[in-house]
Amino acid sequence: MRFMIMVRANAQSEAGEMPDPQDGLMAEMASYHEELVKAGVLLDANGLKPSSAGWRIRYQDGKPSITDGPYAETKELIAGYTLIQVRSREEALEWARRFPAPFGKRGEGDGGEIEVRQLFELEDFEPQPALERFRALQGGEA
Repeated sequence: MRFMIMVRANAQSEAGEMPDPQDGLMAEMASYHEELVKAGVLLDANGLKPSSAGWRIRYQDGKPSITDGPYAETKELIAGYTLIQVRSREEALEWARRFPAPFGKRGEGDGGEIEVRQLFELEDFEPQPALERFRALQGGEA
């Protein structure tokens, strides 16, 4: 089972502020992610640049329109993520409980918010020819 731990953006992350080396947040995050590696469950982890460096594509009647960032509602944005593969929902919950406060002492009020969501697996979908194409991609065939 794969789960994504998403760090919600806040005003500081949207302003592009980097963590203060003095508050120890990067050390806490490094320790946490080292534990994930030692447990063999870490698949990927990264921070995201502010929405001002990105864009959205909205589809209307099948046609795309592009809107450059930034976006006003920071509560709807993601500042970073950690992707893990574990044996159960309970194991994912335990790892999520140990996630450091994403904005440490400089955060807005409570230091941040994370959201955890399970990823779909190919086995979750009804059998169809397109799934074999996705399986081939996962297996490194292209």
